[in-house]
Amino acid sequence: MKVIIIEDEAIAADRLEKQLNEISPDMKVLAKLGSIKESVKWLTTHSADLIFLDIQLSDGLSFSIFEQVQVQTPVILTTAYDQYAIKAFQLNSVSYLLKPIRKSELMESLQKFQSLRTAFNINFDHLVSMMQSMQPTYRQHFLIQVGEKFRQVQTDEAAYFFAAHKAVFLRTFQGKTYPLDLALDALEQSLDPARFFRINRKYLVSMQAIAKMIAWSRSRIKIELAPPADDSQDTIVSIDRAKDFKDWMDT
Repeated sequence: MKVIIIEDEAIAADRLEKQLNEISPDMKVLAKLGSIKESVKWLTTHSADLIFLDIQLSDGLSFSIFEQVQVQTPVILTTAYDQYAIKAFQLNSVSYLLKPIRKSELMESLQKFQSLRTAFNINFDHLVSMMQSMQPTYRQHFLIQVGEKFRQVQTDEAAYFFAAHKAVFLRTFQGKTYPLDLALDALEQSLDPARFFRINRKYLVSMQAIAKMIAWSRSRIKIELAPPADDSQDTIVSIDRAKDFKDWMDT
């Protein structure tokens, strides 16, 4: 059987290919594609017996591939989405594998595919609509008063947020600091967790603002920010957040 893997994480794609080869040595992975653009180009001139499709690629939802090129190949979705999304897939008779993919579950999906191929043909128009409705919306900007004037600061401009003197401040990548009428807890809930992380009680930082990470005492991590924090001792990742921080930086 000839398959393709559409997955933007090279390690995950290699792992899946290895698992497939262990299950069925005669299975051939024709291509490992990491983006919508790359996938559309390949599928325009090639075909396969089965597609393993990651839902979220670096350039968008992978379902948009099928809006640009007509594909009749059955699909098995691979996803890291939470249980609410999984339930939605089940209700829509979608075959899926939850990351990290287990070999036993992969084998079960392949056996199901061999016995009931038609169940793997997916209504992508319906799924696109479903997934778009499930996409969370995050804060895009802040309205800040500077003297008698107001200024809109885009979230992309924020290097980090910090608590000091019983107030919360936003510091931009240009080093400008603005007071906010928001608590860090509320900010944490409103920002994209893929981009911002609460390292401790005082700091909520953008991944792009992390200039250096240093191993610290008691398995903690000290980070250096750019622009620099007022007190470098305040930018130590708390013990209870250290593992989550490492996972966040490794995704």
